Amino acid sequence: MKTNNRHTECCSTDDKKAELPKEESAQHKEGDVDEHEAEKPGWKSHWDLLLSLVILFIMLTMEYGVDIVFNNAINLVIYGIAYLLAGWKVLDLAFRKLKRFDIFNEFFLMSVATIGAFLIGEYSEGVAVMVFYSIGEWFQDSAVNRAKQSIKALLDVRPDEVTVLREGSELRVDPSSVALDETIQIKPGEKVALDGQLISENASFNTAALTGESKPDTKYAKEAILAGMINLNTVAEVKVTALFKDSKLSKILEMVQDATARKSQTQLFISKFAKVYTPIVFFLAVMVCFLPYFLVNDYDFNTWFYRSLVFLVISCPCALVVSIPLGYFGGIGLASRNGILFKGGNFLDVMTKINVIVMDKTGTLTKGVFKVQEVVADKIDKKELIRLTAILEKNSTHPVAKAVVDYAGDTGSTKAEKVEEIAGHGLKGIIDGKEILAGNVKLLKKFSISYPAEVDKVVDTIVVVSINKSYAGYITIADEIKEDAAQAIKDMHNLDIKTVMLSGDKQSVVDQVAKKLGIDEAYGDLLPEGKVEKVQTLKDGGFRLAFVGDGVNDAPVVALADAGIAMGGLGSDATIETADVVIQNDQPFKIVSAIRIGKITRSVVWQNIILAMVVKVIVLGLGAGGVATLWEAVIADVGVALLAILNAVRIQKMTV
Repeated sequence: MKTNNRHTECCSTDDKKAELPKEESAQHKEGDVDEHEAEKPGWKSHWDLLLSLVILFIMLTMEYGVDIVFNNAINLVIYGIAYLLAGWKVLDLAFRKLKRFDIFNEFFLMSVATIGAFLIGEYSEGVAVMVFYSIGEWFQDSAVNRAKQSIKALLDVRPDEVTVLREGSELRVDPSSVALDETIQIKPGEKVALDGQLISENASFNTAALTGESKPDTKYAKEAILAGMINLNTVAEVKVTALFKDSKLSKILEMVQDATARKSQTQLFISKFAKVYTPIVFFLAVMVCFLPYFLVNDYDFNTWFYRSLVFLVISCPCALVVSIPLGYFGGIGLASRNGILFKGGNFLDVMTKINVIVMDKTGTLTKGVFKVQEVVADKIDKKELIRLTAILEKNSTHPVAKAVVDYAGDTGSTKAEKVEEIAGHGLKGIIDGKEILAGNVKLLKKFSISYPAEVDKVVDTIVVVSINKSYAGYITIADEIKEDAAQAIKDMHNLDIKTVMLSGDKQSVVDQVAKKLGIDEAYGDLLPEGKVEKVQTLKDGGFRLAFVGDGVNDAPVVALADAGIAMGGLGSDATIETADVVIQNDQPFKIVSAIRIGKITRSVVWQNIILAMVVKVIVLGLGAGGVATLWEAVIADVGVALLAILNAVRIQKMTV
């Protein structure tokens, strides 16, 4: 996983590599482990640091515990060995940065502070600063890596082997070697390795890894099965429809990995702040050392030099630069665990500022599972009206079209020709030499085809049909509101968020749904450009808004919104590509969960910022005044960093 979220002042080993020229990076490991060492437990790759800690502990015990004190030369040798064991990586980095005239970084600050301590004979304190600083770095790197690994583990549930049926035999092979249209077999308890279409009559699957929902989902023949699902009850056979690298799960995993590289505004601010803050405190430390020469009568260089070293140690900005991206990793991880995928930490911030949620109707607030309610034919047999309409609607993926096709059943081998989809209106095509129009009443008006006045009074969703420019009848279709939609709208109102519904469906249907759910504003009969106009009007009014839809047909609105949220993202590759936030199932209450996760993350991040700044200001003052020693400085620096890390890590354990 990339670790782009930390900056020059930060201390992740991956970032240290990124900071160096390629030739240097190739020659050095930045003091980090190589590929073989990476497999060892953490302590084995930090043996030198641990040995240094042991030496420091023994020397301090001998001096303060049993009153054994070595002479200055022996102390210098022993503490010097301990210092190099703990700090050679930091010194190496500081030297390389110095060659590039980069002295305003934590590595150079720590090197100057600790070498300075040695120069004035404070060997034990110089070693202590380097040891505890390096231990803090180790814990910080470990926390960041664990956060990223936990995000990956939430989704990387793909099995290493799969059973494929070839020439009548069952073979266990690597999923990446399975070709399209091959048949794989999934036994009860096994994870599905590849996307496909169910061949078996039916099977139940646990989709928790994909949707966050643990309840069984029963699939039937020809329905889509996705990698990551777990077969629950019977042997199932699946026809592979996507290669291993092209599965929905692979794309989602890639998306979440990339999300950690997209920095929030807070992260960018802290990065810029650290770049200004570090040189300022460096020069302040110089002033602490030399300015008193002109202000006090009994100026002692060693005393004020020591105070400036304390100043340098506590000024290290690592607690800020590490804990903040770690907080955003935690937010992304918490969201992933709840079936919500953020494409970056920046969108966690955006969700905290949303005060209007604009929603599509079909598939977002309603189930999008339409059923034909009534067929009204005019001068044509009902069966023929359904047959012609279904043949044309086969060329559309809209849920209304699917309802007509399902209702019609087998329509034979006849196909529509010269099919044209007219956005926001319907379809036009030629069937058996006849020009067929099927869509809403706007379609007939567009082609100047008259129809009975009672058609406009039908409340349900309606498909009006014309044959050879003559009205032929209509089909009414009804949708069902999702069970949690009303509660989701109520929760949005509790967060002082205005709710707006936009739909291409007729106004009477839209008003009916809006009234049942308690939506503030609802607009129907909208073409795609009409939706854009409504959203633009809201933005012009100063609102920060999120648009929730399928992310494909509403692409212009998604692009215009501050945050584009896609519902049921597992069903569409285009959704994963275009949306900023993907909700992996079709539950509207996850919209509220996404907002809450954003607020939790922002709260924890600012807690860390305030904690770090308050502690640093206090200890900087104490150090300049001669009250705090290097011991207090390093403990305060490492301590506040560890507290901030623990605070950030707890995000992933929270519930929303």
